[in-house]
Amino acid sequence: MPISSEDLRRFLTAVHPYDALEAETLDALVPHFVARAFAAGDMIYDLGSPLEGLHLIHTGEVEVCDENDVPVSLLGPRNSFGERGLTRDGVAATSARAMADTVILLLPKAQFYDLIKTQDAAAKFFDRSRKPREKTNDLASTRVETLMAQNILTIAPGDSVQAAARMMRDARISSLCVTEAAELRGIITIRDLSGRVVGDGLPLSTPVARIMTANPFTLPPSAIGSDVLHAMMEHRIGHVPVTENGILVGIVTQTDLTRFQAVSSAELVSEIAHANDAEAMARVTARIPKLLVQLVAGGSRHEVVTRLITDIADTCTRRLLALAEAQFGAPPVPYLWLACGSQGRQEQTGVSDQDNCLMLSDDVTPGDMPYFRKLAKFVCDGLNTCGYVYCPGDMMATADRWCQPVRVWRDYFDRWINKPDPEAQMLASVMFDLRPIGGAVGLFEDLQETTLKAASKNSIFVAHMVGNSLKHTPPLGLLRGFATIKSGEHKNQLDLKHNGVVPVVDLGRVYALQGRLTEVNTRARLEAAITAGVLSTTGGRDLLDAYDLIAEARLEHQATQIKAGKAPDNYLAPADLSDFDRSHLRDAFVVVKTLQSSIGHGRGMLG
Repeated sequence: MPISSEDLRRFLTAVHPYDALEAETLDALVPHFVARAFAAGDMIYDLGSPLEGLHLIHTGEVEVCDENDVPVSLLGPRNSFGERGLTRDGVAATSARAMADTVILLLPKAQFYDLIKTQDAAAKFFDRSRKPREKTNDLASTRVETLMAQNILTIAPGDSVQAAARMMRDARISSLCVTEAAELRGIITIRDLSGRVVGDGLPLSTPVARIMTANPFTLPPSAIGSDVLHAMMEHRIGHVPVTENGILVGIVTQTDLTRFQAVSSAELVSEIAHANDAEAMARVTARIPKLLVQLVAGGSRHEVVTRLITDIADTCTRRLLALAEAQFGAPPVPYLWLACGSQGRQEQTGVSDQDNCLMLSDDVTPGDMPYFRKLAKFVCDGLNTCGYVYCPGDMMATADRWCQPVRVWRDYFDRWINKPDPEAQMLASVMFDLRPIGGAVGLFEDLQETTLKAASKNSIFVAHMVGNSLKHTPPLGLLRGFATIKSGEHKNQLDLKHNGVVPVVDLGRVYALQGRLTEVNTRARLEAAITAGVLSTTGGRDLLDAYDLIAEARLEHQATQIKAGKAPDNYLAPADLSDFDRSHLRDAFVVVKTLQSSIGHGRGMLG
């Protein structure tokens, strides 16, 4: 069907990235689009065929399938497809079929390549690869919204100075913002109370409005940390309220600046390593959320953030082991404390429970077991105190099942490999993520090597592990949407852990098994799988980019929650994302689903 230039231009102005183009650029691009009509059931292009250009749906529906003819997307108007093949080698990486009478706007590849070469908005939109994040971990490049406290205590102008003094005393703070209907009217500090109330002998019933600093200096959330520092030095103030359109949204104090510059994983590790009890350690681990926010705001990559946060958990564990030995005496036989789950993979975020176990020397006797039970309880209780809550599934060293001699652990793995029932698959999946934390590392090294060798040789076990890895699926819905949670507390949200990160974690574990790779970290497993030829370079790079995007979206979501004074979780509402971010996140899920389809059909390597 013919489409007039005016109608085509109007259509493109409602489609990203064309809506970001200058008018002259868009006008020059419009004549190059070619409208093509397809009847329901018509193939638009086949897998592996040369692509003529970028396809943009004007009307209708298009089903996109992977190399195994498994549908990965059902697209509607304003959706593009074919860009993945165009940005690689010009060959279709999928197949596409019209599911209804459909009109496609084809942008020839010459104009598409010119568009992404000359227009930053288009290059950013169509490039799904991961770009290095700029490191900005300093005041000169950190926004005030990252530094400010958001749970602010306020007081009304008519309240008494005695009420103000009590509030500051009870909350152990040095200032209060004075507000009316959320609008900032002034600020009162301890210095005001001492100098203007006590010093001038005013009665305790004096209204706050009489002594407050009215219309104080403020900054917007978009200001940077150095703005705060300069303002404090210029105006000789120690508190800077943060407002947006006159509404108080936060406050930054000298203490906040000091903490920002001081908080680092190294500092936390040092304090924990010298703590005398779990309570002292808990006061340090309480600063982990602030560290997460700082690392994310500073441009650190997700694998760096999670590694640094996991290092703190490792230090807590080793310090608790040392304290336990100091209290209970030297161990009767060598032992090894291991972590599994996210700690084992060095992928902890702001939400973590504990998963751990004990391997004991085969020289252990029944009379030695009470010592290790006491040690396990001491460490697990201490970790819980530090915020690493008890494992809901009791996957902890305090369970007799997970505190055993090495010979028993060998029997466990042999049984799981030779009789891969559902429980065996689950346990093997968890235990393939084991990583030594403290004790005699030699107890594990031979066990890991022999287990990987035996498991990779057992085709039935590998098949069961592959099937197990496909139980968690990306949250893909129809018409380029998301399959969100249908009911309950997290209705209409995405679970970025179980439907986002976990599918990639599971794939990485299978690749490690197939290649007998000793890496435990997911990203390291994927990279090792590419090097070992278990995963093709093209498919592996696609999966790495997808994993990076999903994992960083998860961390950014948690950082946003922490800044808002909320406990971090893994549930994200797609409505909170921009069109650009939704599109890229969904494409990342499509890549994961494609790799799942490939390994499920016996083709671990995606071409």
